Amino acid sequence: MTLLTLAIVILYAAFIQWVWGWGSVLALWEAAGLGSALAALAALLATYVLRTWRIYDYFPKETGGRFGTLLRLTQVHNLLNIMLPFRSGEASFPLLMKREFDLPLARGTAALFVMRLFDLHALLAAAGIGLVLQTDGQMGALWAWGLWLVFLVLPAAGFALRGWGIKLAAKILPAKAEKLLEEVEAGLPVDTNAFVRAWGATLINWFTKIAVLAWVLAILGGLTIGPGFGGALGGELSSVLPVHAPAGVGTYPAGISAGAIAFGAEASGLPLEELGQAAVNTHLLVIVSSLIGTALSLFAARGKV
Repeated sequence: MTLLTLAIVILYAAFIQWVWGWGSVLALWEAAGLGSALAALAALLATYVLRTWRIYDYFPKETGGRFGTLLRLTQVHNLLNIMLPFRSGEASFPLLMKREFDLPLARGTAALFVMRLFDLHALLAAAGIGLVLQTDGQMGALWAWGLWLVFLVLPAAGFALRGWGIKLAAKILPAKAEKLLEEVEAGLPVDTNAFVRAWGATLINWFTKIAVLAWVLAILGGLTIGPGFGGALGGELSSVLPVHAPAGVGTYPAGISAGAIAFGAEASGLPLEELGQAAVNTHLLVIVSSLIGTALSLFAARGKV
């Protein structure tokens, strides 16, 4: 798998050189300025810390006093998700939680599933802001914001109905699955306050990340708000869904381009070429931030933080 990933990355780099040339691609950052690059990088690194805090708060007894270790675990899991294809890196989370914090595999898997549902919802909600901002007319905007608010609170309704869902599953599943169902239930937020904290952290995390990526696409590719949000959504969806290539090479920039075009970006000529280069640079920013975050987490994990 490592050799395959390396080979694909090399071929991807050669393809970029053949189509545009790396000098032309990276020159976009020179025009944007070093300050913009550092600000975007710092914001992405902050989202990794917030993501770690969400897990830290999710399992306070198991992870208490070892935030640095959990930060390293979260970064390794994130890096594996980026580098390995078909979301195969997801399997590392329950395994790492079992090794580092002795968390049962079923509970870790259930918690990961819940958090991924949170992530997908928040990702779509964040991108929905771009659609709402493009709505014409006062009445149209009111309807758009109303529908967006309804979608925003869906997780709260799901959490309120969790007891009914668990009881229904207990009736349907065989008796042998009772222990597994208990671990799944234990993987849910323990109470309403824990749910609100996890949900709020997820919304802040993804709203920040989507806004940063949309801003980067705007300054590098000259996109307006709508296509910028659409591009950010398309890129992240390509990595969330089980279809991305190793390291996201090809699929992540393609997702950005498809999302931006779906939200109104030009689909031909020079604007499309500029969009392609901006998409490649945004993808590189995500990879670099993940690598730097993983490297920094190794220092944080040396002591009990």
